[in-house]
Amino acid sequence: MRFIVSTSTLLKQLQSVSGALSNSTVLPILENFLFEIKDGNLTISATDLQTSMTTSLAVEAKESGRIAIPSRILLDTLKSLPEQPVSFSVDDKTFAIEISAGDGKYKLSGENGEDFPKIPTVENASSVNLPASVLGEAINKTIFAVSNDELRPAMTGVYCQLSSQHLTFVATDAHKLVRYRRKDAKADSTTAFILPKKALTLLKSALPDSDVNVSVEYNSTSAFFKFGNINLVCRLIDERYPDYEAVIPKENPNKMSIDRLSLLGTLSRVAIYANKTTHQVRLKISGSELNISSEDIDFANEAHERLSCQYEGDDLEIGFNARFLIEMLKNLSCEEVSLEMSTPNRAGLLLPQGGDENEDVLMLVMPVMLNSYA
Repeated sequence: MRFIVSTSTLLKQLQSVSGALSNSTVLPILENFLFEIKDGNLTISATDLQTSMTTSLAVEAKESGRIAIPSRILLDTLKSLPEQPVSFSVDDKTFAIEISAGDGKYKLSGENGEDFPKIPTVENASSVNLPASVLGEAINKTIFAVSNDELRPAMTGVYCQLSSQHLTFVATDAHKLVRYRRKDAKADSTTAFILPKKALTLLKSALPDSDVNVSVEYNSTSAFFKFGNINLVCRLIDERYPDYEAVIPKENPNKMSIDRLSLLGTLSRVAIYANKTTHQVRLKISGSELNISSEDIDFANEAHERLSCQYEGDDLEIGFNARFLIEMLKNLSCEEVSLEMSTPNRAGLLLPQGGDENEDVLMLVMPVMLNSYA
């Protein structure tokens, strides 16, 4: 089997799917790319058995065939070569590969393509089409709140609820929660599933800047994303997602509006002086004044800053983990945010003000108990 392709074109396609590779020592073949040639078209696949990605490109080739090529040595070789045509010759019996580029020849050993795991297809699937920008925004706004706790597998992914009214994406780690809803994206039938974090991270980096349509197909076990020449299929997390609506407080009489970047800057500075274990900051609101302070008694560090805000409600003193608030504010793009609270021991809601009317973002953060309320 022999084919010719440009180094930059091949490298770009390999990099777009390389995130799905596995470092499995149990199944070494998962460290390879699968190359399949048919009718002058090269399909490249990578998988870790949970998430698989494929891409395709046109090449100069007369025969068909398949070979598994070690990913690391191939990527490193292509990165070091200048832009030029490169030819691959594969011995179909020994799976030896010879790469010729300019005056260089490079030999490496591949593996039988027939031993590569079969890339799953989604059968009996329902489907929905989403603009790449909507899907990208949904991933950006939620993925940072996903839990890393393996003991709670449901929370290690993003919960997707599809309905004829809207699409909802939810992520939580029990300390913070994000609910991202789109009113301009709808599905024919009502369903819900949990997408794993790795698949969403790969999707986020592979989505194009241009607003192409992404076809999303799903059944009870897998989800399949297709756009341009990229296909991604992932196994869904087969767990029951916690009832997130139950933890969102409905009555929040204390409402503060403030400039997002001012609050972000103040929190970033004050957090430097907070206890390195709790990252606790104290928010004291009275009238139109917000005082943010932190202290680390062990090192006699403390910081105070004052900001002006618009506030309706009773004077309030509440503690939060500064890292969670900073993370949330960084993942919003609006100018103004509002923080809605009820009591110092109940969750606060961070909501963007203004922005896209088709977008509904709610971020919830649990308070930390202040010494004065202990």
